[in-house]
Parts: sequence; C-alpha cells; structure tokens
Amino acid sequence: MSPPAIALTDPPKIGLDPDPPAGTRVREADYWAYYYEHDNGYEWNDGYLEVKPVSDTLTIRVYQWLLQLLQFYLETHDNARLTALEMGFRLLLADKVAIRKPDLGLVLDSNPIPLSDLDRSYKGTFDLCVEALSDSTPAEIARDTEQKRREYEAAGVREYYILHHEPRWQRFYRRNAFGRYQPIPADEGVLQSEVVPGLRFRLEDLLRQPGPTVMIEDAVYAPFVLPAWQRDREVLEQERRGRQQAEQAREQAERAREQSEQARQQAEQLAQRERAEKEALLAELARLRGAS
Repeated sequence: MSPPAIALTDPPKIGLDPDPPAGTRVREADYWAYYYEHDNGYEWNDGYLEVKPVSDTLTIRVYQWLLQLLQFYLETHDNARLTALEMGFRLLLADKVAIRKPDLGLVLDSNPIPLSDLDRSYKGTFDLCVEALSDSTPAEIARDTEQKRREYEAAGVREYYILHHEPRWQRFYRRNAFGRYQPIPADEGVLQSEVVPGLRFRLEDLLRQPGPTVMIEDAVYAPFVLPAWQRDREVLEQERRGRQQAEQAREQAERAREQSEQARQQAEQLAQRERAEKEALLAELARLRGAS
C-alpha cells in the first residue's frame, strides 16, 4: 500500500479510538487516514502504533545545530531537500512494513523519487535520516540504535545519524557495497558525508555548536557556510583597504607638500639672511672707505 497524496484529518470512524495508546493495533489504511497526522506523532510498525519519544533539551540543541548546518549547505549547493519531524516514509521490508518519521530526512535531487512541494509523506527512501535519541528508557535507546538502524539499513537509507548530547550515544552509519551499515570514520575528528557531497563537520562541534561567524573562518565549514556573505565581506574589505590606501596616499601627498613648503620657506629664509649679511658687509666697507 502506498501512502496517500494527502493524509486525512477527519475524526476516526466509529470503533477507532481517537487517542489510542502506543501498542494499539490498527490497519495501515486507518493509520494513514486517521493517525499519520495525529498530535501524538504516531509511527506505524507492522500493524501497531508507536509514539515517538521526546529528546531532552541538550540533544535538541545538537539536532538544531546540525539542521542549521544542513540548511547552510543547501543554500550553497541546492542539491537536495529536507524534511523534519512529522514527514514519514513507508519501509517495505522483508519481514514487515513500517512507517517511520525521522527527525530529519534528506532527499537528494538525484534520488529517483523526488520530494514534491505538496507531499505530506515521502514516497521513496530518504538518502539520509537523522534521529535525535531519547534516553528516557532502555527501550527508547534500543529503538533508534538497534531497531531503526536495522530498518533503515534494510530499506536502503544510505546514511543514518543518531544524535545525542553525550558522544557515547552518537552513531554515524553509511551503507557499504553489501547493503550493511558501517560506522563512518572520522578523519582527525571530522566526519565527511559521501551521500551529501561536501558536507562535513567536526564531531566535537555537535557539542560546541559554533555560530556562523566562527564557521566562516573555519576551513572545515567555510566552503559551504555563507560563501556569498564571505564574498560580500571580502568585497567590503577590499573597498575598505582601497579607501585606507587612498587616504594613506593623500596623507603622504599632504606631508610631501608640507615638506616642500617647509623647504621653500627655509630656502627663502636662508636667502634673506644671505642678502642681509651681504648688505651689512657692503655697508661696513663703505664706512671704512669714508673713514679713510
């Protein structure tokens, strides 16, 4: 069964609970019709409703920083589209069907199934899925780190990131040539995506969360974080340097003019002294001749 083009929001038909607890069994058609856009954020797993757990504030900040980084990347490269939180996709697996709503999904323009402007569910398989881990219970931890990892791997999600404010719970996977997830290696602490060309980040920055004014000065992020702003800033800096150089040239010309004027005045004063001394000498000679 394919998800509907537009999920319905009518009240459930008679016999269906309008606010069912997790674990309630419902048909897939009823899930799409009545529970897909429910306020509880239900996912559907092989006939049963599951409620997405809530992450803590620190983990949400990690998620928000990575989301901002992806938005900066896409402003520069414009080669993919993002979904967030309530956008689900259908996973047709060997042993079951599941409908998952990753906290963040990315669909490359090269994906054979595009993400359309009016879609309320994604009809294909995300190229990248990100989940912000909830660690309230061991079952919630296992859901993202084990269950969804297996599902996303089998469904063909090419990269899968699990975020948390504690590095020990962070996971970054990439599908290998055999369709199995392997940890993405970090080169000197920098993780680089192969699925999203040019996207990279320092693992420690998930916790440091530097802002754009810092990232534009960082060789890791400068190629894709606000490059147009960087170019504008460089133009402004060049204009500033040009004005500074022009001002320095004007000041140098003014000093040269002042020095020339001083030299002229000194020469004139010297000439006046020489004339005065000559006149005094002539006067003295004339006096001596008269006395003789």
